[in-house]
Amino acid sequence: MMSMFERKIGRQIGILLVLAAVWGVIDFMIKGGILNPYYELNLILIGINIILAVSLNLINGFNGQFSIGHAGFMAVGAYGAAMITIKAHLPFVIALLVGALLAAICGILVGLPTLRLRGDYLAIATLGFGEIIRGLIVNIDYIGGAYGLSGIPKLANWTWIFWLTVLTVLVIWNFVNSTHGRATISIRENEIAAEAMGINTTKYKVMAFTIGSLFAGLAGGLHAHYFYTIQPNTFNFLKSFDILVMVVLGGQGSITGSIIAAIALTIISASLQKFAALRLVIYALLLIIIMLFRPQGLMGTKEFSLKMFRKKSKDKEGKQHGTAIGQ
Repeated sequence: MMSMFERKIGRQIGILLVLAAVWGVIDFMIKGGILNPYYELNLILIGINIILAVSLNLINGFNGQFSIGHAGFMAVGAYGAAMITIKAHLPFVIALLVGALLAAICGILVGLPTLRLRGDYLAIATLGFGEIIRGLIVNIDYIGGAYGLSGIPKLANWTWIFWLTVLTVLVIWNFVNSTHGRATISIRENEIAAEAMGINTTKYKVMAFTIGSLFAGLAGGLHAHYFYTIQPNTFNFLKSFDILVMVVLGGQGSITGSIIAAIALTIISASLQKFAALRLVIYALLLIIIMLFRPQGLMGTKEFSLKMFRKKSKDKEGKQHGTAIGQ
């Protein structure tokens, strides 16, 4: 009989092998010219959006805050990483680390004074931060100003984005399932009760905000080094809204829900490129439908697993057996 620890290790190795196989197949298709550049672009966008959605879910879903300034942290990471490679000519890894750390520092600076706020007030404060960052970028000519920053070397590729997406999900998954994660979730459930139990709510709010901001900065650095150029309008309120829709659609408090929603909405957005004006209308309708019929999102606070299907099949068999006995 295998112990629980051995089963857990075996399951994680199995997942890692599956991920390596997925990466290997797609990498072979890209390098062999089998995969159309259009589909490659959408795979890259899916990876970046997964990083953004999962990191925002840590703040909004697991910690119970309401941040709509995630694009601001993405902008800090994008411009920070781009300046490191363009001006300092340092390696790509260092550029990504610097961009992510700058975003994390901004997360701390914003988090400490604003996370005492709740609900709509916090949302307004984070929205204001995002607009302040965009306004600063527009007015600093050294980093391109309103025209944006171009000439960024294309250093990000499928391999970088795939494995950094896996790393993001792994880190946030482990954090959520740690003692720190349980303390963070307790704040979402009942902040007053959490404080009464001796949990430092400000500490865990800032911790969740900082980790979420760090990975938003990482996504920004990858975005900058794949698309050659970045502009302030890329990181406006609408970008934050896109990320928020992914979190709400997938389920606030579900990492796999965020992954599914990020994939679905990226594909929908790509399909609606010819109808760009209708994209936000469709997003708004989607949100209204979700709030009416599935307010907890696709996954709610649950995680996708094969056990869900096993449980459903057992329940179905039990009902059929009960019906048979009744007859």
